[in-house]
Amino acid sequence: MSSVRGYFHPKTATGASSLIPSPPWRYSGDLLTVEYRTDPARVRELLPEPLELADEDPGAVALIWADWQSCSESGAELLDPVLSQYKEAFAVVRCKYRGTTYSRCVHIWVDKDFAIARGLHQGYPKKLGSIHQTRPHPYGPAPRIEAGARFGATLAAADRRLAQAVVTLREPAESNGFVNAHPMAHHRWLPSIENGKGLALDELIESGAASFEGGQPWVGDAELEILEAPTEELARLEVREPIAAYYRQVGVVWDGGRLLEAGTSGASAG
Repeated sequence: MSSVRGYFHPKTATGASSLIPSPPWRYSGDLLTVEYRTDPARVRELLPEPLELADEDPGAVALIWADWQSCSESGAELLDPVLSQYKEAFAVVRCKYRGTTYSRCVHIWVDKDFAIARGLHQGYPKKLGSIHQTRPHPYGPAPRIEAGARFGATLAAADRRLAQAVVTLREPAESNGFVNAHPMAHHRWLPSIENGKGLALDELIESGAASFEGGQPWVGDAELEILEAPTEELARLEVREPIAAYYRQVGVVWDGGRLLEAGTSGASAG
């Protein structure tokens, strides 16, 4: 009798080919966050039942660029950087479930396959994209983390530029924003293999950091432009009013989530 191993596809006799290892997953990253307000109706259309708009500031959006290094518990991937380094850009809104406020990622693009696989497991709607952001450095022409420092960030997918920003730091802050400051409420969806049978997997889950550490946040201002594209809908979250921009270095451990409820999202499999 033979068996196959691995946390995720492909499963093999040894498990060494698995696209992602089992949790916990550890992350170190530089985050650029731009918060703004959009039409709350555009946020509401992205919230399937039973989620509702947040009571306060329901149109608030965070568009976040992240330059990550990630690894399994052993840390081995850090010594083979192609397996640990990736970038992503994602849009976060807030929502309410049974009286509790959650954050929710509604659009996200990454540049590595293992990051997409992790997203499928966690309920993030990840797609491939091209993401770039200015990196700080204490020497040469790169910006330092100080007042007046300027950082650029760009996002593209399917050969189209979707967003671009320039963030100028102003002063130290108490946090790096409020929109992405709650546990995530995500759906895990998988259509049935049989046509017309709906969803084989339909779960609303709560997910968040098992542990977190972060450097000094900085607040500043952003010049943000979101662009139309034929196969993306980020531009529906149009900028109506800027809030603030932030920079922070963080370290996060993710080690699973919990089921809130199953089979009640009303999402279509087609």
